[in-house]
Amino acid sequence: MADPTAAEVQHYIAQGLPCAHLEVEGDGHHFFATIVSTEFEGKTRIGRHQRVYQALGDRMREQIHALSMKTLTPAEWAQQA
Repeated sequence: MADPTAAEVQHYIAQGLPCAHLEVEGDGHHFFATIVSTEFEGKTRIGRHQRVYQALGDRMREQIHALSMKTLTPAEWAQQA
């Protein structure tokens, strides 16, 4: 199985999680994602990451070897702008 591209990982996340903003960078082995979603409201950082892993499903174990994430609510994202 070929290593996924950053665009593919972005697509996988977007399919399983409604995102107000989503950026993924990576080299096929290691990825960094900035994910903004209303689904993160009221969740801890661990809960947010678990939600992203849920969106990725088996791909996280089979295709994506390392994923670092910055998970924000839309309000948190607006504060950073």
